[in-house]
Amino acid sequence: MQKTKVAVIGVGSISNVHIKGYLASGKAELYAFCDINERRLQYMGEKYGVTRLYTDEETMLRELPEIEAVSVCTPNSDHAPCAIMALEAGKHVICEKPMATNAADAQRMLDTAKANGRLLMIGFVRRFGNDCDTVMNLMDNDRLGDIYYAKASYLRRNGAPGGWFGDKSRSGGGPLIDLGVHVIDLVRYLIGKPRAVSVYGTTFTKLKNRPGIRSHKEYVSSAEAEEVIFDCEDLACALIRFDNGTVLSMEASFSLNTGTGENSVQLFGTKGGVKLAEEVTLYSEMDGYLTNVTFDYPTGLNFNQIFEKEMAHFIACVRGEVTECRNPAEDGVELMKILDAIYLSAESGHEVML
Repeated sequence: MQKTKVAVIGVGSISNVHIKGYLASGKAELYAFCDINERRLQYMGEKYGVTRLYTDEETMLRELPEIEAVSVCTPNSDHAPCAIMALEAGKHVICEKPMATNAADAQRMLDTAKANGRLLMIGFVRRFGNDCDTVMNLMDNDRLGDIYYAKASYLRRNGAPGGWFGDKSRSGGGPLIDLGVHVIDLVRYLIGKPRAVSVYGTTFTKLKNRPGIRSHKEYVSSAEAEEVIFDCEDLACALIRFDNGTVLSMEASFSLNTGTGENSVQLFGTKGGVKLAEEVTLYSEMDGYLTNVTFDYPTGLNFNQIFEKEMAHFIACVRGEVTECRNPAEDGVELMKILDAIYLSAESGHEVML
């Protein structure tokens, strides 16, 4: 079996799970790495035995036309230019979330993919979790009824990653665009991908990156920065109304005076409710009794597992083994419209209609 030749653009922290997913698939060859940080590039090349190392994407794509697929794992501000360049060079692309820093750039990426007849998949990795599969099964069997309300929280007490994540010029924003994107997309995916019609959002910059706190960080970027920049929000909250009538309440933080962090999604329906946290729990009723149902099956989120599933799916799509991509670029554009609207609402103090 001939393996699919893959290049990785941006070899920071998140690239490791892409790389390990490719290796686990058994169908991908790590063919080339590209990064502007030469020291990091050399380190990752030695770590994974990759010798085709480039600091310039254009040069790599020109000199290695045999590359078939590309992972874009750069800072958010480079997602659009890197993905577009790879698509125009005839490569299939998986781009980490968020798709871009704004909906206009996301649309340009989608248009480029269509014009060149190439796959553009977005890294909505939560769609590949056991928790997601479990809830989809429950909904397929009508255990929840009509979903009319949802709550999504991705809260860190001390989790500003450092590096480029707090620099709005490169990140596009703070926890909303980095963490909130995960749970907003997961809710939207679970309830059938309805279109958002209105958004009310607010953001705060109060605690920033908690400089001087003697406590472990909940996530640390591999990026090096001579000067620590933090000019984005540290907390974001939003109320999102969809065209199917469902309303989502969302909150995401890098820094918050809370007891513990939280990563959870809750759906509330006419027949039952469900919570996706450490495990999936179904809240319903039986014979006149309220019931809380857990499962004798691993329904919790396994980050290594979901990235392996995601990368295997991407490679299967590229190889024509799967006809429908689970994370199409169209979904990334819709998500960016929601994020844009939340930031606009926070800035204006008013509801935004989409």
